[in-house]
Amino acid sequence: MLGLMQDRPLLISSLIEHAATFHPGTEIVSRLPEGPLHRTNWGELRDRSKQVANALTSLGIKPGERVGTLAWNSHRHLALYYGVAGSGAVLHTVNPRLFPEQIDYIINHAEDQILFFDITFATLVEQLAPVLKTVKAFIAMTDRAHMPDIQVPNLLCYEELLDAQSTDYTWPEFDERSASSLCYTSGTTGNPKGVLYSHRSTVLHTLMELAPDTFGISSNETLLLIVPMFHANAWGMPYAAAMVGAKLVFPGPHLDGKSIYALMRDERVTFSQGVPTVWMMLFQYMDASPDLDPRQLGVKRIGIGGAAVSRAMLERFENDFGAEVVQGWGMTETSPIGVISKLLLKHANVPHEDLVKVKLKQGRGVWGVDLKIVDAQGCALPWDGVAFGHLLVRGPWIASGYFRDEGGAVLDAEGFFPTGDVATIDSDGYLQLVDRAKDVIKSGGEWISSIDVENAASSHPAVAEAAVIGVAHPKWQERPLLVVVKRPGVKVEAKDILDHLSQRVAKWWLPDDVVFVDSLPHTATGKLLKTSLRQQFRDYQLPGTS
Repeated sequence: MLGLMQDRPLLISSLIEHAATFHPGTEIVSRLPEGPLHRTNWGELRDRSKQVANALTSLGIKPGERVGTLAWNSHRHLALYYGVAGSGAVLHTVNPRLFPEQIDYIINHAEDQILFFDITFATLVEQLAPVLKTVKAFIAMTDRAHMPDIQVPNLLCYEELLDAQSTDYTWPEFDERSASSLCYTSGTTGNPKGVLYSHRSTVLHTLMELAPDTFGISSNETLLLIVPMFHANAWGMPYAAAMVGAKLVFPGPHLDGKSIYALMRDERVTFSQGVPTVWMMLFQYMDASPDLDPRQLGVKRIGIGGAAVSRAMLERFENDFGAEVVQGWGMTETSPIGVISKLLLKHANVPHEDLVKVKLKQGRGVWGVDLKIVDAQGCALPWDGVAFGHLLVRGPWIASGYFRDEGGAVLDAEGFFPTGDVATIDSDGYLQLVDRAKDVIKSGGEWISSIDVENAASSHPAVAEAAVIGVAHPKWQERPLLVVVKRPGVKVEAKDILDHLSQRVAKWWLPDDVVFVDSLPHTATGKLLKTSLRQQFRDYQLPGTS
């Protein structure tokens, strides 16, 4: 017997319609690549999205065809989020921080028919245009006064194109399992692979983002969206904001500490999300301006993902800003919510040091995501917070494979996706990353977590950033090498760092050496690029091994 409920498809267009109907006047603020602030609202954004849909029809875009973007976070990009997907086409958000040859590869692999781009990427687009085989039109996301002087075929102006379209458009209804957006992994090894989201997966993921045990977003929120809209759909925030009609603030390309501070202050931001690298830039700006009071910002919650949160960062946000840190773990392949760090009722009277240990874990599973950890033979391991193994996930917003079947079948016999991470899960369901499977250090038959050593090193007041890699050792196979970026103006020696670590990690986990560098390499999504570090130090001789 079936239930007698209306069967309405879960479509992304329903989100923008809700926002425009019930929160039409709520602001959407953008710092544009051209420089000035732009203000619009959900009602106007809905109309602009419909103009996008009509523009796509005029350009001959059919349902299922891919529309590419090379763009920062802005109201213009947001209109594409809804106009492209709402019309039945697929929004392909291209990461402009990838190497040009990778961008060339993924646009051709996706067979994008149109490419929208911000003017900061005009030179890049001009360079790529001759090799983009399927792109029929290039649309500069600006007005006529700021159109770039570049030589590309069929170059159009975003504002003129949309102004010429009607706001009269009826969103089509179709199968909720239809593809809505496409995002490629950063591809630290081999070519990037495409993750193809559906309308259904996106709406279900959005519902979970609003839950109190995840991000607890409501219509009373002002969200500063630092996470790039080309990175796993900005962690789903453009959809969540529409579902509740929250105020949105976009920084555009202006991600320096001064610009972020100013937007937080002037727009009275209550919640913001970003990778640790962005927050480090904010701290550096504030350290150089000691008269600034972070508590005057009024920010209540800070979301951090993409890399493990250090204790120093956690405590600075809590103590200086008075803000709750919401850490999470996920991947492009998980839409990206996998686990979220929230405390339980039982933690109300836990001693401070024990509480910090809980907060530094990546988080607990949320509804919709099944977790398991397995050993090298694929056997399930216990959730005791001690055993660690390969992490696998399953759920309605988890990838079942890659676009065009790149990589072949990826799920195990139970339908779980292998994340490539090594983790532990404790009896309360808190997941803690030990390492990426390719980054874990194998020393004398035992595993050393580079993440734990990095976090311990980052708690030293002289350390701005730290990375740990395995270096060949004649006896132990591998031993850890610690690579450190010092804070500006401080003096510190290797012995100082090692003495600090000796109180915080197991003796046999202590790095065999410390190297100081000016900067560390990062992936296009802000993660430490350890493949580059391993290449840089492939011939490094640890003390006592020559």
